[in-house]
Order: sequence, then structure tokens, then C-alpha cells
Amino acid sequence: MSRPALHKVTVVEVVAETADTCSLVLAEPFAYRPGQFLTVRVPHAGRGHVSRCYSLSSAPQTDERLTVTVKRVPDGYVSNWICDNVRPGSTVDILPPAGSFTPASLDEDLLLFAGGSGITPVISIVKAALAGGVGQVALIYANRDADSVIFGSELDKLVRSHPHRLRVEHWLDADAGYPTVEQLTGLVQEYAGREAFVCGPEPYMALVGKVLAGIGTPAEKVHIERFTVEEQEPAADGPGFTATAQVDFDGQVHRFVWPARKRLLDVLLDAGLNAPHSCRQGNCGACMLRILEGEVELVHNEILEEEDFAENWTLACQAIPRTEHASFTYDAPAAP
Repeated sequence: MSRPALHKVTVVEVVAETADTCSLVLAEPFAYRPGQFLTVRVPHAGRGHVSRCYSLSSAPQTDERLTVTVKRVPDGYVSNWICDNVRPGSTVDILPPAGSFTPASLDEDLLLFAGGSGITPVISIVKAALAGGVGQVALIYANRDADSVIFGSELDKLVRSHPHRLRVEHWLDADAGYPTVEQLTGLVQEYAGREAFVCGPEPYMALVGKVLAGIGTPAEKVHIERFTVEEQEPAADGPGFTATAQVDFDGQVHRFVWPARKRLLDVLLDAGLNAPHSCRQGNCGACMLRILEGEVELVHNEILEEEDFAENWTLACQAIPRTEHASFTYDAPAAP
């Protein structure tokens, strides 16, 4: 495997979904699976560029073009830049679709939970399952109020088109208050045992986790989509020593002190190196480099597979030290 390359793609349409959410319809085709995401890179005056991950709301079974949906985040640079600046005809830099938040089979019965903009990958799964599979689909969709509902009319159309296969339950905090474990359990008890997919704000996902455990859903059947780097903390038994790192980058060898439990990419960026990276969440592979010496632990990984580890690939954005010295390269072949 090699680091994925950025692609400059054209936006053919911008759809206003709600007052603070828009969808970008892209001209260029990519192969992808329902529930995956794109990493979008935008310019930044002080840092050159910054990147964030946004889920695809389109489904390969139903949509001719890829569509990525972006909700404004208060003080969020990338989401606000996209909503304020991207128009039909604009170009944006992206990494190809990635992520593992996708059903192994579209024929399985599914139980889906979405909170707010967490509906984006979930509606992709809904459309794919209804068009390409035979299973039953139940969706619990929580929002602050009716104006916050994204894809409301599209979901209504899907229910009308598939009345015997799709059930959608809307939960609005403005009408019913914040849901409790008991209330959600009452809505989903009959779906115990189904493959479950959960995406939304962390408190909502934590609540849903308790619900799923309470109805006996096995842990291996619970799939959760997160994009917040701060939630991915190193293991409690991580090393307690300070290591040294040596990195061959752009033809030069750089040496650094590598504080315990600090990710390698942060060490490189703090030292002023323009190390390749994008999502910073272990999902895209843009920060891949090879280990020449030493060992690391990956806090999170959804891209590297066993054959990649066999070739000594690792992810700078997720690597913390496991030995007192480690050596890496972005360019040379792996050590024998």
C-alpha cells in the first residue's frame, strides 16, 4: 500500500439541506461503499491547508454522483469555509473514499441510530440496503427540533417507497426532551440482535451504547462512527518513558525527542516539518511511513491491514512509542 493521493474534483451542485448544512455533489466518480467518508482539504492562510472528514450521503446503489454533506460547526474552520466559499464549478481537494462504517452484507436486517448530522453516513446505508438488499431496516433519528432534521423529505419518500421494509422513528428534543435509555429501549427492543450502526454526538452514542447492551446486542454487531481525534486516547498501559525518533524526510534525517504517549505526527509538526497528513484519525492513510527500527503502538487504525504491517507501514497520526528509540522513513524501502 502507498499513501493515497489527493484529487482535485469539481463541485457540480451545492444543495442547502438545512440552514446550517449543505451537500456538495461531485463530478468525478470514485468507487466506494455505503457509509464511507471523504477527507476534504481546504486552504488556510496560516497553516497552508487543513483537512476534515465528511461522510458521503450518496449511495453507490442509488446515486450517479458522489455527494458529501457538511454541517457548520461553531468556530469550525473547514465546515464554515466550505459552506461560505464552495459554489457550483468550484474545485476541492479530496482523498478517495475510506472508512469501515459499512455493512458486510446489504441483505442483513439493520438497526440504525443517527443524531443530528450523524444521519449523513446512515442515510447512505439506508439507501444502499433498500436498493441493493432484502433485509429490514429500522432507523432512530434524534434531533434538537424539526428545523434541525437533515434529509427529512428524502427519508419520508423512502418510507413511502418501502413501507414494509423501512421504519423511521424521529425523536425531537424540543417535543419530548432528551431521550433516556428506557425510552429508546422501548423503541428498539423488537430489533434485538440486528447489526447496529450508530453515528452522532458523543453523548447520544454513549446513550445508544447502553441501549444496545441492554437489549443484548453483541459487541461485534455494534458499529460506531467517530471523527473526533480527542476521543482516541492511548491505551492505559502505554509506555511511560520518553523516546527518541529519527525520521528520513525529503532527503534529510531529522532527530527528535518523542514524549511518551504523544503521537508521532504531532512531534513532526511541532518541529516544523511539513509531514504529509490529512484526516489525523487513522482513517485515510495519508500520513503513512515505514518503520526502520523500533516499535510503535497505533491508537486507532481503520486503514492498515496485516500485509501493510508485514511491510512495516505505520500511521504517523496514531503512532505512540513502544521502544526507547525508533527510526522511520517516508521514502526508502522497509528494512529487511
